[in-house]
Amino acid sequence: MAAQSRKRPNTAKKRHSGGNPQKAKSGAPQAVTPATARDWIAAARLRTLPLAITPVLIGTGAATLVDDQLHGVIALACLAVAFALQIGVNYANDYSDGIRGTDDVRVGPGRLTGGKKAKPRTVLIVALSFFALAAVIGLALVIRTGQWWLLLVGAVCIVAAWFYTGGKRPYGYNAMGEIFVFVFFGLVATLGTTWLQVLSLPQEAWFGAVAAGLLACAVLLANNLRDIDQDRLAGKRTLSVLIGRRATQVLFTVFVLAPFAIAAFLALVYPVAWLEGIPLLGGLAAILIVWTYRAPRELITALQVTSFTSVAYGAVLFGAFAV
Repeated sequence: MAAQSRKRPNTAKKRHSGGNPQKAKSGAPQAVTPATARDWIAAARLRTLPLAITPVLIGTGAATLVDDQLHGVIALACLAVAFALQIGVNYANDYSDGIRGTDDVRVGPGRLTGGKKAKPRTVLIVALSFFALAAVIGLALVIRTGQWWLLLVGAVCIVAAWFYTGGKRPYGYNAMGEIFVFVFFGLVATLGTTWLQVLSLPQEAWFGAVAAGLLACAVLLANNLRDIDQDRLAGKRTLSVLIGRRATQVLFTVFVLAPFAIAAFLALVYPVAWLEGIPLLGGLAAILIVWTYRAPRELITALQVTSFTSVAYGAVLFGAFAV
C-alpha cells in the first residue's frame, strides 16, 4: 500500500503536464503526426482567398476612373501582398488558436496545431514567413511609387494581423474581429490599391471599399456562427457569441445585402453595375443557408458561397468602372 501511495502523485503529475504542451516543462515532447502537403494547403484556408481578390479588383477599377492606363504590375503586386497577408493571418490563427486549445473541438476542417499535425513552432515560422513576404513586396511597391509613409500602414497591417488571435489579449477574442476585417480587408486593401496606382482616392473607391469590407465581415460571421458553441466553451468571445445566433443571422443578412444597395446607387452613374444582380443570387443563397441550416457544417457552404459572391461582386464593379 505504501508503494502504491507513492506512485499516485507521479501519475497525476504526468497527466497534468501532458494536458497542455505550453505548461509542460519537462519530459518527452508531445507526439506529432506529420502533416501532409494537403494538410498545409487546407490550413492556408484557400476558400478565404477570394476576399483578397475583391478589394484589388475594386481598387484597380476605381483607379481607371482617374487614369485610363491600367497599372497592371502595381495591381498584381497589391494582389500578392493581399494573398500573403491573408495566408499569413490564417496560419497565425492556426498557431494561436491551437496553443490556446480553442481548436481542440472543431466543426470545420481540422487544423495543424490544434490537430497535432505539426509542431506549433513550425506553423508559427510559416505564418511569419508569409508576413515577411508581404513586407518585402510591400517595400518594393513603396520604392516604386515613392510613398514612404505607406511603410507605417504596412507595419500596422502586419501587427494587426498577428494580434487578431495572437498575444496575451487578442482582440479577435473580444468581439472586434469584424472591425479588423472591415478596416484592413475592406478600407485599407481597396483604398491602398487605388492610391498606389494613381495617388488619388475618388469617391467610387470609398464606396467600393465599404462594400468589400462588409462582404468580408459576412464571411467572418458565417465562420463564427458555425463555431459559436465551441467558441463559447473555449472562452472566445466573438461577436456571434455575444449577440447570439438570431442577431448574427440578421447581421449577416445586412452585411450581404448592403453592398448590393451600394451597387444599385453606383449603377445610376455606371450602368454596368446593374449586373451585380448576378452575384446577388449567390448572396441570397448564402443568406438562405444561414437562416435554415440545421447542422453547423452547412455553414461551411455559406462561407464558401459568400466568399465567391464577394469576388464576383468585385469583378462586376471593376467592369463598371473600367468600361
